[in-house]
Parts: sequence; structure tokens; C-alpha cells
Amino acid sequence: MALFIKSIENLINEFKKLPGIGPKSAKRIVYYLLKQQSRDIERFAQSMIEMSEKIRFCSICFSISEEEICNICSDLNRDQRKICIVQEVSDVAIMENTGEYKGLYHVLGNLLSPIDNIGPEEIRVPALLERIKKSDIDEIIFALNPTVEGESTSTYLKKIFKPLEIKITRLASGLPVGGVIEYADEITLGRALNDRKEF
Repeated sequence: MALFIKSIENLINEFKKLPGIGPKSAKRIVYYLLKQQSRDIERFAQSMIEMSEKIRFCSICFSISEEEICNICSDLNRDQRKICIVQEVSDVAIMENTGEYKGLYHVLGNLLSPIDNIGPEEIRVPALLERIKKSDIDEIIFALNPTVEGESTSTYLKKIFKPLEIKITRLASGLPVGGVIEYADEITLGRALNDRKEF
């Protein structure tokens, strides 16, 4: 007979909702938490509540912030003429970790997907277009994943921005550092050839 305790099963079900967490991982997390001191669990729970209460989306770029405007949008030392379009808030963090990009961002929150009923309004295109028209932007950088949805979103946005006569670029794609040509797919290898630079 399987051990069934409602409070444990409820928590396992909540952890299973998280991305990348399957039933086994959810059980491991819950049984790990059972071994912790109650003050540690309370601190963990309080951190989640605090995050839920304090974190909001920036009213300009839709990244996360504890204020109405995030620290990137409010930083006048950043290049106000460049805007990098990303899918998720986590993409902003990854770009910032490189230390290479000093411009602004716009977080779509999703990619176009007619099958899932995700259209331009759901990915904040109207807000982006209005923002670009009101600003002195001279370059739009697409930093979207090279998936079918990412490519179709990039193509759609490019059509919208073309009449604005603003420079449109995208992240270079090709072989990763440490990658082996033998294991690269044809599309990746083709892009690496097309995007090659003088050495």
C-alpha cells in the first residue's frame, strides 16, 4: 500500500508545475524539505511570498523590478539608442551577465504561436512599437531563440519595423565555443559559414 499524506502530495503537485521538475524531482525536493528545520522552511516560504508581493514588471520594458521602472530603463548611462528584444526576463539576466551590452531591452514574454492563440497583443508588440516611435532608437537587436516560433516572431517584427528605417540586427548564430563541426546540424553550420568574419 502506497504512503499517501495529503499535505505532502499537495506540495509534490505544486512542485511538478515548475518547469523542468517531473514527479521524481518533485518528490525529492519535498522529502528534502521534510528534513529541514521549520525556521528554514518558513524563511523559504517567506521569500516566495516576498517575491510575489514586491516584484512587478517594468512599465517600460516589461523586465522585473521592485519599482515601476527597472534599474536598466532608469539608468541614463546606458545607450538609449539601442533596444534588444528578448523573449523572457531570464534572457535579460543572461545578456547582462556577458557585460557586453549596454543598451535597453524589451521583454516580449512569449513568441508568436497561432496554434496557442498567441498573437501580437500577447507579446507586447503594440507597446514596443509605441515605445520605438516615441524614442530616438537607431538600432533594434533581435535576441530571440532560433526556433520556429523565434524565427516567425523575428520575421513578423522585421516587417513592422522596416518602414521606420531603423537598423535591424540579430545575434550571430553558428558553432558554439568548444563545439565540434561533426556534431553540428546543417542549419547551424550554414549560419556559421554565412556569418563568418575576417580572422
